Amino acid sequence: MSRMVVVGGGIGGLAAAALLGRAGHEVTLLEANPWLGGKSRRIELNGQRMDTGPSLLTFPSVWEELLRRWDAACRQPGEAAEVAGLRLKRLPEVGWYYYRGERTSLPVEEGHPWRAAWERFAGIHGGLGVEVTRLLTADPADPRTLPALGRLLRVYGAKLTTRSYLDGLSWLPEGLREIIAVHTLNAGVAPTRTPALFASMPAIMAADGVFVPEGGVYEVVLSLERLARRAGVEIKTGEAVLEIGRERVVTAEGEYQAERVVSDLDAGRLESLLDPGRKRAKERLSCSGVAVYATLREELPAGVAVHSVVLPSDPCDLYESLEAGEEPRETMAFLNYYRGGRIYPNEGGTLAVLLTAPANGREYDLEDPFVGREIERVSAAAGLQEPATRYFGEYEVLDPAYFGAWGGAGGALYGNVRPFWRSGPLQRPPYSDRRRPWLWRVGASVHPGGGIPAVLGGAMISTGRMLRSLV
Repeated sequence: MSRMVVVGGGIGGLAAAALLGRAGHEVTLLEANPWLGGKSRRIELNGQRMDTGPSLLTFPSVWEELLRRWDAACRQPGEAAEVAGLRLKRLPEVGWYYYRGERTSLPVEEGHPWRAAWERFAGIHGGLGVEVTRLLTADPADPRTLPALGRLLRVYGAKLTTRSYLDGLSWLPEGLREIIAVHTLNAGVAPTRTPALFASMPAIMAADGVFVPEGGVYEVVLSLERLARRAGVEIKTGEAVLEIGRERVVTAEGEYQAERVVSDLDAGRLESLLDPGRKRAKERLSCSGVAVYATLREELPAGVAVHSVVLPSDPCDLYESLEAGEEPRETMAFLNYYRGGRIYPNEGGTLAVLLTAPANGREYDLEDPFVGREIERVSAAAGLQEPATRYFGEYEVLDPAYFGAWGGAGGALYGNVRPFWRSGPLQRPPYSDRRRPWLWRVGASVHPGGGIPAVLGGAMISTGRMLRSLV
């Protein structure tokens, strides 16, 4: 049995702690904030609860694989699902998309001019969920990943980025192409900076489903916490780490001895704790966001979708602005609308308006010109006769200054920009560190904002490698 300390209680840190504790190791998890979950947090406004961070759960097979591995450590099949208690509700579609006056759902509805093209695209990509799940959960060094990788490479051919692959599909309508491409902002960067694999994601999600846990996405965090505690993990919140060194982790409350340290911190923040005096070069940052969470004085008009995505009229201008760290003229926005009693046990409706923004470290409010202009634009696009703010009761704004206070520089939600080939199994930094064999990384350290499946899968891969290294 080894003594381990997990630094950071985000989704990745909790998953790693649960797996390591279940394997029989003595694990302490340290979280600086008073809450667990990192970017995934639960807030309460006017007596109604809302969850920040990820708004959907995709690739549910990744979650099922995590439960299977937790069970396998003690040969108790079925116990993990009982302890976790997570119940998923499948939504009727991935979402509704608005672009230059066009409105469509994914999958594209019958009768829409893009329907035939979508069916052709979905026929190529919709069945790749098994392969992607394999790559998300299996160690890249495992030869059993080769068939999955081979099938994907046969789909993309020599088109290695999302942009080059989609642009090579001459039969794909321009509007549908941009709707598919904009999903790369889920990784915080333009489609020229992501692998072609990202082009498949909308079709896979449409085929395999998108889900919201009953009670809200934060139930994932609570389920992981239950798994960790059942595995014997000691969880301490409100205890910030000041320094990380070989066999020790220092906080204001004391010093923890550790044979292994697992970091769930942003990669830059981790480096500052490992080597406090070292100056670091300024790097290009992925995007941040301005997230407005509000209770509603009255429900929105009938026909407003649960999940809407409003694109800018010029996506290239958006990508260029974000690369330059500047506010775009128009941005990409998510609207997540839950009526009272749907998903959350709230009496009234809630709305989240999530605006893609540069990682400038700024504070924003509803009076800010960028925020006011974009809320008006996306409200009109989504079919509201008045700006969404007209329906607001109590609200809270999370901005780049908020995210930068404990995450990436400038509030970057997805860390530094990397070349497209430095993602997935080839990401930098890697799961383990040759210079520091006692240090391992999960979550924000290697998959910043990569979505729940990537974070859970990364935790499984990293902890699997670590456990093998201890044998």
